[in-house]
Amino acid sequence: MSLIAINTSQNVNINFNTASIGERILAFFIDILIKAAYLFVLFLVFFRILNLGSVLDGMDNWSRMAVILIITFPIYIYTLVCESLMEGQTIGKKIVKIKVVKIDGFQAGFGDYLMRWFFRLIDVFSNSGVVGLISMIVSKNNQRLGDIASGTAVISLKNGVTISQTILENLKEDYVPLFPQVIALTDNDVRIIKENYQKALKIDDRQVVSKLSTKIKEILKLEIDPTKMTERQFINVIIKDYNFYTGKDL
Repeated sequence: MSLIAINTSQNVNINFNTASIGERILAFFIDILIKAAYLFVLFLVFFRILNLGSVLDGMDNWSRMAVILIITFPIYIYTLVCESLMEGQTIGKKIVKIKVVKIDGFQAGFGDYLMRWFFRLIDVFSNSGVVGLISMIVSKNNQRLGDIASGTAVISLKNGVTISQTILENLKEDYVPLFPQVIALTDNDVRIIKENYQKALKIDDRQVVSKLSTKIKEILKLEIDPTKMTERQFINVIIKDYNFYTGKDL
């Protein structure tokens, strides 16, 4: 499992673990089982209950193929629809806890998922998936051809973090925020800020605290009077304000 560095829109580098080939294959087979279950229900309803088979027998070949294509169409677009609606995940990916992301830091869009879906014809369905497997083995970020073409990668969401390592903060009911500018940050930005801040506090690294404070002020275009608020107080307030405005308090 390798690391992939993603640069956010606030110019903050975040490291993620790329999903392993095994995780991606497991998610793929879970999705295959879901599709198989759909086909089973389809067969049961249309051919056993509604007796569609006798209707198809009375049709010409083209009409028969058209009907079969229509009722099985959800299988063909399953991955595209799921990733578009579930922000980079299918049901299989969600179970395995992996996700498709853009490696340039932006949110993947429908066009990216469409590109990945189109390349499945080469990656997955040609030569029994050998092309996609080889591509994931030799590429830097375990990317298949569809990932490379769309500028995406599949990351693992299995961080194993505790609450203290997340962006969550316990806010008092009468808490009054000071910096509405924090809404320009993202969850990942605040997570990185909090992680580095906590590490710096443990070893009393004032230089890291100072650099972190300066970077936040630069990003949010804030000017703080050091006589009224220390750098540590400032970072604490930023984290709490973000929780307040995004509703992520405990």
